Amino acid sequence: MGYRGKTREREEARALRAAGLTMPAIAERLGVSRSSVSLWTRDVPVDPVTPRSRAGPRRREPNALQRRKAAEIERLQAEGRARIGRLSDREFLVAGAALYAGEGAKRDGEVRFTNTDERMVRLFCAWLRAMFEIDEGRLRVRLYLHEGLDLEVAVAHWARVTGIPARQFVAPYRAVPDPSIRQTKHPHGCVSIGYSCAATHRGIMGLVHALLDSAALPG
Repeated sequence: MGYRGKTREREEARALRAAGLTMPAIAERLGVSRSSVSLWTRDVPVDPVTPRSRAGPRRREPNALQRRKAAEIERLQAEGRARIGRLSDREFLVAGAALYAGEGAKRDGEVRFTNTDERMVRLFCAWLRAMFEIDEGRLRVRLYLHEGLDLEVAVAHWARVTGIPARQFVAPYRAVPDPSIRQTKHPHGCVSIGYSCAATHRGIMGLVHALLDSAALPG
């Protein structure tokens, strides 16, 4: 079979070369000679790449737009840290009330905060303990974790984040992934922290209502 008879191999070779594979790797993968690969791909531009493995495709270095975006994010995060600074007790009180207003359960009778972001969960737990007198033994945690993910690892992770012992974790909810809805899954799942105390919940909601009534009129 001559050059014209290998149209499919030629197109695959060009695509692989553009993705960053070396000519020897392409020849081995397609079962053709290196000279053929050289002939087929000599005009294919190849960007500088970083190898992922000896035989697999390579990861492209960030382009100029991606580098600018990363630099802007880093700069604005630094500005944000400078503007926030260290919170006073009152500022911490308000911040926690705002967090619960957005992410906490509003039904009377039980404090419940659900999230996947460990920083938000850590902030909520610190705030709850600092602002209210909590019976640690009454705190409960429930995990929402996709089937196929390691439950033991997830429990250990959230026990560290929340400071709540694993023995106070209740039966988890194991979800069956639906690829038609989402492709990514949180490796440690979603955590829901519960504290069954009507007085504490009403105290939190009092703060939330005070914040919402006044926040629309800063200054």
